[in-house]
Amino acid sequence: MDKTLKLKLAFLKGRGKRMKIIVGPASKELAERISNLSGFGSVPVAFKVFPDGESYVRLDGSVQGEDVAIVQTTCPPAQDGRLFQLAFMADAAKRGGAKKVIAFVPYLAYARQDKTFLAGEGISVETVARMLKVAGIDELVTVNIHSESALAQFPFLAKTLSAIPLLAKYFVDKGFKSAFALSPDKGAMYIAQEAQAVLGGDCGHLNKSRDRFTGQTVQTAEGLNVKDQTVIILDDIISTGGTIVGAAKILREQGAKHVFCACVHGLLIGDAEKRILDAGVEEIVGTDSVPGNVSKVSLAPLLSEELKAQK
Repeated sequence: MDKTLKLKLAFLKGRGKRMKIIVGPASKELAERISNLSGFGSVPVAFKVFPDGESYVRLDGSVQGEDVAIVQTTCPPAQDGRLFQLAFMADAAKRGGAKKVIAFVPYLAYARQDKTFLAGEGISVETVARMLKVAGIDELVTVNIHSESALAQFPFLAKTLSAIPLLAKYFVDKGFKSAFALSPDKGAMYIAQEAQAVLGGDCGHLNKSRDRFTGQTVQTAEGLNVKDQTVIILDDIISTGGTIVGAAKILREQGAKHVFCACVHGLLIGDAEKRILDAGVEEIVGTDSVPGNVSKVSLAPLLSEELKAQK
């Protein structure tokens, strides 16, 4: 099916449904892709940062009487500013007469701060959720949140989708069907199993233990046979890359033929990308939840299907 026909079919599916996509400054390309796939019109956003560092946003189009979906990631850098932009857009939409505001937030900042450990701490993700509620958000959709239980703390409907099948399909399309799907630890084995369902090969995990005196973690490959295999290390988030570097070195020692890594949210703080490649990983693949060098898989198909299901 050619691209023109696909767009026409998407338009026909969206016809008669009152929904508009607000193009958040942090996710402009992703929002436009979602608009094209879903057939729903988009509303551009004028934005700027004042000399004193404060943000300004303005919806450049009418949302009167519409349901709207704001597409805005809140990944680093400037996650605080992106959160405020999201809140400002929601407020502007409600003031402009929008009936319902759904936030599509591919990477949700502060989601990992979902519990307290020391006296005097707050729960950051709860604070963010309450702020977004007051701003006018009625529902939130995110992707591969680190801890799904965090969404139960939101004062409105909030859900998470999985992009792992999209990442696995990327490797199938590159000719690596039946590759070994590896989780860096047992706790994330469900991610490897999700990828395995698409790849069709084996899956497994490394073992991780923590020295109770030094706090350092040690990874081992006990019972893992990856000799002469193509292995894809999968995780939800890659931040500093330490876990992936350790896993790649073990896989090379075990005789893996090819080593790749894939993640939904490729934060890659500092020199993480270089360290991972230097450790023997041939390619790092992430999604456009975090725009950057490794954003090779778009979340647009996943989010456009969810958007169409909203109506």
